[in-house]
Parts: sequence; C-alpha cells; structure tokens
Amino acid sequence: MRLWLVRHGDTAWSERGQLCGWADVRLSESGLDQARRLRARLAGRRFDGVWTSDLARARDFAGLVFEGAVVDGRLREIDFGTLEGRTFEECEPDTQQALIVFDGFAAPGGESVQSLETRLRSFLFDLVPGDHLVFTHGGVIRLLHRLRGLSHSPASGELVILDWPTSGREHVSSARDTT
Repeated sequence: MRLWLVRHGDTAWSERGQLCGWADVRLSESGLDQARRLRARLAGRRFDGVWTSDLARARDFAGLVFEGAVVDGRLREIDFGTLEGRTFEECEPDTQQALIVFDGFAAPGGESVQSLETRLRSFLFDLVPGDHLVFTHGGVIRLLHRLRGLSHSPASGELVILDWPTSGREHVSSARDTT
C-alpha cells in the first residue's frame, strides 16, 4: 500500500510557531497558495482512496487540492491539551524535550502519542491495498514515519510518499516531495 501523505498548508498559528492540535484554525493566504500549487501537481492522478482529517485546515486544503476526500476524525493531529496555542519557546524545558523525543509524549490535559498511534493503526487497518491520498497533520506524518523506523517532520503543504506494508513486511521506503 502506498500512502501519499499531505500535511495541510500554513495557518496563522503555524506561521507564528504555535502548537496546534485540535484547535480548529483555518488556512492562511500562504496555505491557500500551497494548496493551489499542489492541485496543479496532482492533476490527472488517480487514487484508490482520498482521505482527510476532520479539522478545517486539513479539510479545506483537501477540498482545494482534490475533490471528494472522505472525512475521517482518526487523522486528526495529536491533542496538545493545555499546550494548544503555545510556542515551543513558551513550553517548559522538560516539555520541549518530550516534544523533541516524541515517543512517550503525553500532552497535559490532551492526548498521548500512544493514543494517536492507536487511532492511526485503526485507520490503516481499514484501508484496502492501493494508493491513498491522505490530508493530515505534521504529528500524524511524523508518527507514521517513526512507526516505520524513519524520521521526518514535514513542512506545511508538503507531500510525502510512504510505502506501507500490508502483509507483515517490515522494510518500507519513503520519498519526500515539497510543494
């Protein structure tokens, strides 16, 4: 199975470096431009499934890039709880370190990486083999890479292609493509 993972475009929060999990912020003008550029690059491509997070920034980005995306709440970003809206610099040093390490991170008043992983594994289990275009968030893409033994934190509007095993294969490949 091949996942065409797209991190939604810029928002006012991402442009200011604010943590944005379940806060439902909209795309900025830059984010809208990123969607238009990606739409031109994906024109004419066919996918076995097109999916989007239920948060506005991903839904709106998906709607501008590719028609007919199915909304799935399991593709949401991690819930940053009381950290929502803070910048990295505003977080305590131990929280900064936990965000960098990522594995084992649990947002105060929010969600753990383990909970995010459970949601994502449920989504992946429901997919049929083939090529799937998935509009989602940076934490989701970062975790999917980590589950495959890879490391990548995508930029806003970035497309990343990730081969995902469907029959117990452990080795997968990843290719990055930015808009």
